[in-house]
Amino acid sequence: MTLRTAIGMMSGTSLDGVDVALIRSDGAWRIEAGPARTSAYSADRRAAIRSCLGQDRGSAAAVAAVTDAHLGALQAFLAAENLHPADVDWVGFHGQTIRHDPQNRRTVQIGDTQALAAAAGIPVVSDFRSADVRGGGQGAPLAPLYHAALAAGLEKPLAVLNLGGVANVTWIGSAGPESGVEETPLMAFDTGPANALLDDWMLDRTGASFDRNGETAARGAADGGRIAAWLGHPWFRTAPPKSLDRNAFDAAVDDLSVENGAATLTAFTVQSVVRAVGWMPEAPRRWLVTGGGRRNGFLMDCLRAALDAPVDPVEAVGWNGDALEAQAFAWLALRVVDGLPTSLPQTTGVPAPTSGGVIDRPRRAP
Repeated sequence: MTLRTAIGMMSGTSLDGVDVALIRSDGAWRIEAGPARTSAYSADRRAAIRSCLGQDRGSAAAVAAVTDAHLGALQAFLAAENLHPADVDWVGFHGQTIRHDPQNRRTVQIGDTQALAAAAGIPVVSDFRSADVRGGGQGAPLAPLYHAALAAGLEKPLAVLNLGGVANVTWIGSAGPESGVEETPLMAFDTGPANALLDDWMLDRTGASFDRNGETAARGAADGGRIAAWLGHPWFRTAPPKSLDRNAFDAAVDDLSVENGAATLTAFTVQSVVRAVGWMPEAPRRWLVTGGGRRNGFLMDCLRAALDAPVDPVEAVGWNGDALEAQAFAWLALRVVDGLPTSLPQTTGVPAPTSGGVIDRPRRAP
C-alpha cells in the first residue's frame, strides 16, 4: 500500500486541549512522523465540556465548543505548516469523550464531524470506538496497534504506558518477521486513574489545572490505608481487557491537606500500574511513558521506584509523547479507510478483529 498523508486530532480525558499531528503511512508498518502542535482549550470551552461529563449527549454549547476548537486547531496547524487541504488525504477526529460505559455498550464522543469536514475541506474519519463497544468490546484503548507498529525495532517485551486522564498500558511481545501488525502479541487495558483525579483535586483546592512536576504531591504524605481500600475495588480484580470512564472512581481525599491529597492520588496511580504487571504474560523489560503524566517528575520517580525495569519518557526512543495519540488516530483513520482492524480481542475484548469508524466527506457545492 502507498503512503498517504493523514492528520490526527485527539482531545483526551484530561480536557487540556487539542493535539494535532501529521503522519505519512500505509496504515501498517511504514510510518513517517511529521509535525505536531497542541491548541489549549479556553476556560469557557473546558467548562462547557465539563458540564456534560457523564451524560449521554453533549449540550449544543459543548458540541460547538469541541467542533470549533478542533477546526481552529486544524486550520492553525495547516497555516503553520504551509499546507493546503488538498495536501491531506484524511483527518482522523477522535472527538471529546464525555461518557464511556462499555458494560452497557455505550460510549459517547462529541463533535460535529460533518461540519468539520465541510469547513476543513478534507474527508474526516471519526467514531472510532462505537463499533467495538457494540460488538462487546471495551472500545479502549485504541492506540495499541499503533504502538506495536512504532515499536517494531525495539527490545521486547515492552510496555507503553499512557498517563492521560486515565492510565492505560500496551504490552508488546515479539512478532515474527513476516507478521502483520495485527498479529503482534499484544495486551492492552486501562490500569486505573492517572491525571484526572489529581487535576480535579488541584483545580478545586488551588485553582491550578494540574500539579506542576508533582511539586505539591512531593511535599505530602500518601495515605496508604486509603490507597489499599481503593485497590480493593472489584475492578482491579477484573481480568483485562478492561477500560474506565474518567469519573469511575470516587477517590475522596476531601479531609486531607492539599499536599497529602495530591500525594495520595499520585500514589494511587502508581500502585494501579504496579497491579497491572500481574496481568501481563511476561514482565516488561522496559516501560516507555507517554501522555501528560510523563512530565510529572515526581510521578515518574515514583514509577521508577515501584517497577522492576527502566522507566523512560517515549522521547528516549525518538517518539513524540505530545503527539502520539493524535498520530495514532491519523494511522487508525487510514486503517478504517482500508477496512483493516482497529481493535482486537486482546486489546479491547471485542470477540473478533473489528474495524470501526465513520467517514464524512465535504459536501460538493450544487
